Amino acid sequence: MLIGYARVSTLEQREDLQVDALKAAGCDRWYVDHASGAKASRPELDRMFEVLRPGDVVVVWKLDRLGRSVQHLVDVMVRLQGMGVGFRSLTEQMDTTTPGGVLVFNVFAAMAQFERDLIRERTNAGLKAARARGRVGGRRRKLGSSDEAMIRQLYDSGSVTVQEIAGRFGVSRGTIYRTIARTSKG
Repeated sequence: MLIGYARVSTLEQREDLQVDALKAAGCDRWYVDHASGAKASRPELDRMFEVLRPGDVVVVWKLDRLGRSVQHLVDVMVRLQGMGVGFRSLTEQMDTTTPGGVLVFNVFAAMAQFERDLIRERTNAGLKAARARGRVGGRRRKLGSSDEAMIRQLYDSGSVTVQEIAGRFGVSRGTIYRTIARTSKG
């Protein structure tokens, strides 16, 4: 069964162009989301995945209607492939039910992996360069050493609860417990 999926970004946009193309391609049913492509979970996309069966083919007017990034597209395509469901994009003429379409998909997947590897490599190089300049990563501590000493005193006195100490310093109980552990005697 051919099952169409369409998405428009805002309520003001109309899905007519996409739905007409899906009908012309022979789709028996279609699902339309009115949501940003940046959203990983979309109600109609989720509903479509619930009804897909092996042998079905998901059809979209254009690739960017389905995925928000190359990686997201690859993830969706791998999910479809795992379900035994084919994929067809009308504009890009990609069809994973054919050997050529599978090749194009594999090139897509390789490009997504390459992009992830480049990002990781650049991130690690940037962190290494920052460390070489003396920069230490992470957030700055909210509490100074005098604050930590005061927290230790209050905690040791037993006159106030950890919750009260946290409220006084505007931090979480977890921060108080970490401070206590860091400043423990012995």
